[in-house]
Amino acid sequence: MDPQAVWGCFCLLCFSLLRAAKGNLLLSFQPRSLYQYRYTLDVQLQHTSTPSPWGAGMQAEALIHLHRLWRDRDGQELLQVQIHDLKAQHQPEEEKSQDSTGGSPVEIALSPEAQAELQQPVLISWISGKVKAFYGNKVENILISNLKRGIVSLFQLQPHAGTTVEEDASGSCQVTYTVSNHSITKTKDLLSCSKPKSGFTSTNKIFGVQWQPSSRSQYVVKDGLLQSVLAEESHLVAPALRSCSSIKITSRQQLQLVSPAMPGPAEVSGQSPKDVLAGMGAEPQPLGMASLPFRRVCTHCPSLRAFLKASDRQRVRTDTSKVATTWQFQRFIQMLRSAKKRDILELLRRVPEQARPFLVEAAVATQSMASLAALSDFLDFSKEPKSLLEKFLYAAAFSPRPSGELLHLVLDKLDGKQLAPEIWETGMVAVGSLVGKLCQQKLCGLQVVERGVETLLRGLRGAEEEPEVVIYLLALGNARLPETIPTLLELAEDGPTAVTTAATSALQRFPAPHISSEVKRVMRRIFHQTRKSYDKTCRLAAAEILLDSHPLPMDVINILLATSEMETEMATFLRLKVQNSLHDHHHLARRTMKDIMGDPRINNYNFFSKAGISSSFSGPLTVTQDLISTFGLDLLFLEGGFLRKSVSDFSLLSHGQQLRAAQVTFEAQGMESMMGENLSEGEEELMAGMSATFLDVQLRPIIFFQGYTDLMAKVLLSSGEPTSVVRGNFLLMDHHQVIPLQSGLQVTVRLQGGLGLDISADMDVSIWEQELKTSISARGSLATDFQAELDSPFLQATLRSQTEMETSMHFDTKLRFSSSPVLMCLQLREEQVPYREFLTVSQSAGSQSSTARKGRRGTVHGREFTLHQANSKVCNLLLTAEKE
Repeated sequence: MDPQAVWGCFCLLCFSLLRAAKGNLLLSFQPRSLYQYRYTLDVQLQHTSTPSPWGAGMQAEALIHLHRLWRDRDGQELLQVQIHDLKAQHQPEEEKSQDSTGGSPVEIALSPEAQAELQQPVLISWISGKVKAFYGNKVENILISNLKRGIVSLFQLQPHAGTTVEEDASGSCQVTYTVSNHSITKTKDLLSCSKPKSGFTSTNKIFGVQWQPSSRSQYVVKDGLLQSVLAEESHLVAPALRSCSSIKITSRQQLQLVSPAMPGPAEVSGQSPKDVLAGMGAEPQPLGMASLPFRRVCTHCPSLRAFLKASDRQRVRTDTSKVATTWQFQRFIQMLRSAKKRDILELLRRVPEQARPFLVEAAVATQSMASLAALSDFLDFSKEPKSLLEKFLYAAAFSPRPSGELLHLVLDKLDGKQLAPEIWETGMVAVGSLVGKLCQQKLCGLQVVERGVETLLRGLRGAEEEPEVVIYLLALGNARLPETIPTLLELAEDGPTAVTTAATSALQRFPAPHISSEVKRVMRRIFHQTRKSYDKTCRLAAAEILLDSHPLPMDVINILLATSEMETEMATFLRLKVQNSLHDHHHLARRTMKDIMGDPRINNYNFFSKAGISSSFSGPLTVTQDLISTFGLDLLFLEGGFLRKSVSDFSLLSHGQQLRAAQVTFEAQGMESMMGENLSEGEEELMAGMSATFLDVQLRPIIFFQGYTDLMAKVLLSSGEPTSVVRGNFLLMDHHQVIPLQSGLQVTVRLQGGLGLDISADMDVSIWEQELKTSISARGSLATDFQAELDSPFLQATLRSQTEMETSMHFDTKLRFSSSPVLMCLQLREEQVPYREFLTVSQSAGSQSSTARKGRRGTVHGREFTLHQANSKVCNLLLTAEKE
């Protein structure tokens, strides 16, 4: 037989088989036929932290009638979908047993209005599985309309494999199809879905919510007819810092063809779907397929108007370190978000003066248009106490998700006014923080953000006094705008010591991807003093930038080789920096430094035997599955044994995100003069001061004394009280997320976390005792409220997890420089931490409602951290001598 003829027959046979297979999956509904599908829905919300599943849920079932109204030559069909005999049930919480098997489900009574709306049909324009348009009643109840969207979404499919973008109740999402015989599997990437914008989250993802969704649908198609659908999706949501408080949401929809098609209505004539719709009695309106966001009306939420009526009997708490104050702070935020401007203004004016800072912080955290307008009217920067204005500015700087309106208010209050130096300095660092956070939200293009950036750059260009330049540089460090890096580099290389220090400090705030080759070139010139001499703290800052940002092996080697020509203390500090990075598994340069330290020409006794008393180390404080908290301490001494600089750092690392929770820096210069020694170059003036960074926001620096006369005056007039670094209430977590389920139901996830904090610091120099003491004390309370709300036409359910704790940490250093070598003792201790957690499940169906609670409490015992063995020996020696 002719081979070409055989090959032709074979190709024809394959083509026929493929055409037949494809034809079997081509979808269509026949005219004058009524199709009945059994529809079931099961939605569950569960706390995952309990030993057995505990939560809320509902089930529903109905008959779905479908028939074809119209079809054109291209295969476009207009289908009518109608719900019949819908019944819904829920499981009362009080009937559930320990093994969660529960008793008999309770049927939910539907109102006549709901039943009537449920039975109103909807229309879809459909082409072989693709829903091209959706028509219904625009004024219909949102929850019922969304339920119908969820049912119609089950008819959204394609008969062939591939990846595409589809729109259904979840939004416009990327989906992937696989086809096998009569089965079609659809996997939806819920993280890719775009939907109507609603909700917000904190700019720092550490204080946000982790969301792990999945969605999979299984279709069975025979002879071109959809036989069944099984759609399952799940969502696991949890605070990023506490995954053990997660809530699991599951949704399961099933559609099953009940019986062969029955005789149905005749088709309607018309040239297009528009003609068909126009001929219907109540013309259906085109609607979007994506579910519409639903806002639940809170009937038991606190009201500011009610509070004002009873304000004489209610007290505003002011102890920021107590958890009761933090809970009250969050309740005020909830009240103010729904309050009117006149009520907020009345509240600010009526409360006692000592409570005003608390309410100003709450009004800033609220960030509603009404609260910002009330603050604008209430705050007078020419009259109000400096402490209240500073509270306002710092509250704005620490906002977890600032708005353009908040920045606008801050700029207006600062613009063109004669301000006290403290207020102006705080205002500038606040502007920098707000600009930076708005840009993180991709709002750099806002006119008010451009105004804020121009305020800082114009002020920097026009600043004549060195302290002014320093403040503008600290503000730019808070903003972290890549376009300001050239300006920072110029000032870092060419400015006086204080300006170089501030500019390099600002550059250290930038993440590693922004430390370009040009930045590294300038840092090399500063460290190696290629063009001029620099203060040792500036050189060390330049070295840290090189070491912390994907360093080249040659940079590490050159820095280590340069230590052989440095003073002992500076060399010791740098070598310990390098060695310490080897123990940090998250350090960007760990592998590079490990390779270099493996070279015996560098890592040998002769090279590292030159040891001073300066130190640099860091280590973990707490390690959980979600969080690593670390403590780091850098101590730089002068050759005479005096402390030049100490940096205490508390950082958080969670899910790839890093946050500098708190960093307190003490600096002292010119201390040698008190002992009659020669001063180091560039340190002619006696000075001691402190700067702090909290939640990645650089605060304005504080000067303890400047000059010998100022020191004597401070010693004689000192009250003995520590200096307050930061004290107040802050909204740490603020997250609102709407999750539209494919079933059309809606889950709203909320997270609110309040932090009450009181950090103080002190430095005590005793000339007679020849001792230097520094202390940092931090007392705080944290309260978080995490909840997931399910909204459906039949049931509203809320799962809630509330956590609270109080903590106190103290870090003390003591140096005795009357002997040689200088003796130094470091103490880091944490007092016991009491904590409580409450779990709540609330359900409301029709006129019935129920609430169930569970709780647990505990205490983490206090502890003193062992920093290193040598430190423990010195502490025993100094503390024993002190007792004697």
